[in-house]
Amino acid sequence: MMTSHPLSRVVRWGRSVYANIQKFIQFQLTVNVAALVINVVAAVSSGAVPLNAVELLWVNLIMDTLGALALATEPPTDNLMKRHPVGRREPLVTNIMWRNLFIQALYQIAVLLVFNFDGKRIFQLHNESREHADKIKNTFVFNAFVFCQIFNEFNARKPEEKNVFGGVTSNRLFMGIVGITTVLQILIIEFLGKFFGTVRLGWKLWL
Repeated sequence: MMTSHPLSRVVRWGRSVYANIQKFIQFQLTVNVAALVINVVAAVSSGAVPLNAVELLWVNLIMDTLGALALATEPPTDNLMKRHPVGRREPLVTNIMWRNLFIQALYQIAVLLVFNFDGKRIFQLHNESREHADKIKNTFVFNAFVFCQIFNEFNARKPEEKNVFGGVTSNRLFMGIVGITTVLQILIIEFLGKFFGTVRLGWKLWL
């Protein structure tokens, strides 16, 4: 087989490293754009931000450390050998990556801003005090934002393919990191509220 040749393996792994870097860049840019726009729009319109500094530090940990490990360890696939060689002057961020970034960031911004500005009515928090209602709403926005990034890791795995779940179970490290991130997020919301400035969410809000 062609892939058994040493040179073929070198090309295969070289393309895999390049592709994994692109996946991580797409994931990182999406998180940054979404977080920036959400906080800026909220700050300008209401004078308060839904994502505080500690929450953004946790999001950055997901993005820079756990996200990098999850996406950088994707094994090479046969499809990589079907691609055309990448020229020196070709941009690292391709048009497909810009498209994915724009659609995903726009989706996150639209959904989270709706919850930020109309969350109290949507969650029926009219019986709560204003301060507690704000905390519940901000906690939900933070929680939803983190889970957006967890699901976005699946999108970033296959930037050029429709089936983003293809072969995901074969990468145990990726699945392990997604699982660890999910568990840590649940622990943060339920038990580390004082440190993160959040409150516990009811089962309806979790669903």
